[in-house]
Amino acid sequence: MLSRESILAADDLPREEVSIPEWNGTVFVQTMTGTERDRLEAAYNKEPGKDFRARMAVATVCDETGKRLFSEKDILPLGTKSAAALDRILEVAMRLSAFTKKDVDALEGNSNASPSEDSASSSH
Repeated sequence: MLSRESILAADDLPREEVSIPEWNGTVFVQTMTGTERDRLEAAYNKEPGKDFRARMAVATVCDETGKRLFSEKDILPLGTKSAAALDRILEVAMRLSAFTKKDVDALEGNSNASPSEDSASSSH
């Protein structure tokens, strides 16, 4: 059985390098923490449909050590960047964070499911 110490010490935030040709380089995208996902969902619930891609980028884009590159103040400027570039980040961020289409639908009110209801059962 896992101990408190082993759970808190676990390195459970994998990251992946993602090529962004629109920006002439690569970024790292990291799994969201539980707190980051809660913040993203809360912000989305306040303003559904607003800046989802940019918010996801803020929550997941990092350097090679896992340090976030953006903060909440970067949401609006990021939202003005290429949708194709943001979609590349979104695709990896959703996969790494077990964020499904059903989760997005639930946030948008298109489903009766809770936002993370099927995350545990989604494929990785």
